[in-house]
Amino acid sequence: MNDSPAPVLHTRDDRGVNWLTLNRPAAFNTLSEEMLAALQAALDAVAVDPAARMVVLAAEGKAFCAGHNLKEMRAQPELAYYQKLFAQCTRMMLSIQALPVPVLARVQGVATAAGCQLVAQCDLAVAASNASFGVNGIDVGLFCATPSVPLVRNIPAKQAMEMLLTGGFISAEEARVRGLVNRVVAPEALDVEIEQMLQAILAKPREAIAMGKALFYQQRETGIAAAYQLAGQTMACNMVHPVAQEGVQAFIDKRKPQWPAQ
Repeated sequence: MNDSPAPVLHTRDDRGVNWLTLNRPAAFNTLSEEMLAALQAALDAVAVDPAARMVVLAAEGKAFCAGHNLKEMRAQPELAYYQKLFAQCTRMMLSIQALPVPVLARVQGVATAAGCQLVAQCDLAVAASNASFGVNGIDVGLFCATPSVPLVRNIPAKQAMEMLLTGGFISAEEARVRGLVNRVVAPEALDVEIEQMLQAILAKPREAIAMGKALFYQQRETGIAAAYQLAGQTMACNMVHPVAQEGVQAFIDKRKPQWPAQ
């Protein structure tokens, strides 16, 4: 019988906000096989929950996430094992993007290597002022290739390359300036800031957010002409949806929209 606590704590409030909390503080919440599997299961559960509205990805302890578990990786020095591990991690990261609801990272401490990747993969991020970020695999001879994928989609290429090549860390404020996180606040104000962002998003219709999030990532990977075609089609579909019809009519009537029950 395994009496150890769950690697990921999953709770949902009556608003549809899912809190996924990495719960291996003694191990700096590294992305072990166990942690990856638990995160995947939680994300899969959110994906099929019609009442889900948001995900907050948080962590216990001093570190947000210190990347992959290097001891676990070193114990199996086989190409097939590493390919399977990184495929497992990639599937989990892509599941964040594929969710129809926004995913907000609550970063209370250091996020390094695949932990920084996790922050970059989220749709939004709020960090405590004492948090720091790095992709420092190069320090142990391992270029952070998979973390580079979302990183360079968050911050300018030369800034991303500097982090990847030097292994240097940046502060929370520098992460905000570069575009890796949305907001930086004092540690004691982190939950207040998170709640303000939640309320702002929860006030909007779920259907429009789901369509918009899917389009946002799909168009980013295409050329501009194809992106405009996708965006136009998405806006047309959104416009005929009842939430947009009500929203536009409310604007015309100079009243607040009456969204359907979410």
